[in-house]
Amino acid sequence: METITLSDIEEMELLARVQFATSLPGAKPISLIGTIGSEGTTNLAPFSSVVHLGSSPCLLGMVSRPDSVNRHTAANILATGCWTINHLHPQILPAAHQCSARYPQETSEFDAVGLSPLFHDGFAAPFVSESLFRIGLELLEMIPIPANGTQLIIGKVVLVQVPSAFRHDHGGIDLVGLDCLASTALDTYFQLRAPVRMSYAKPGVSPTRI
Repeated sequence: METITLSDIEEMELLARVQFATSLPGAKPISLIGTIGSEGTTNLAPFSSVVHLGSSPCLLGMVSRPDSVNRHTAANILATGCWTINHLHPQILPAAHQCSARYPQETSEFDAVGLSPLFHDGFAAPFVSESLFRIGLELLEMIPIPANGTQLIIGKVVLVQVPSAFRHDHGGIDLVGLDCLASTALDTYFQLRAPVRMSYAKPGVSPTRI
């Protein structure tokens, strides 16, 4: 077992340190965040920092990186008050990965990588038509994180688009059936395997598979 210290981490070459640090939480959901600017230009960016924050109301959060360069996603969310989360599957992975390239603000990643915007009446931000699991959110707050200059962006779920066949009777979404992907580091992606469900945990009762 290797022990890696803080000084070891600080001495890593920048890209290696980023790869190392983003691997620490393990595999995370990867999705394309869809936004639109005040001038009408659509934007897509891959994010692996989306987290569940609560179910009543249904809240999701994501972390926007420091604004040492222009962060189109955060700026668009602030301008319009909404965004979309579009889960990935293998067929759209190459195009989705290409969205991480630093295109200028006036360029739509939809056009650049060949994905199709999909709009829902009354909701400004674009969904990805090719995604099979799409979520629309309204901005509640942006919380600065002074320790590293990032922001926690918190939104309320107002729309969910998913084929009805992939909704479980117990309420969950069949992420395996939808072939949803996960990621770690900057360039590594994973497919999900069939899950194991365990009984609701109670003190003094041994959990069982269900």
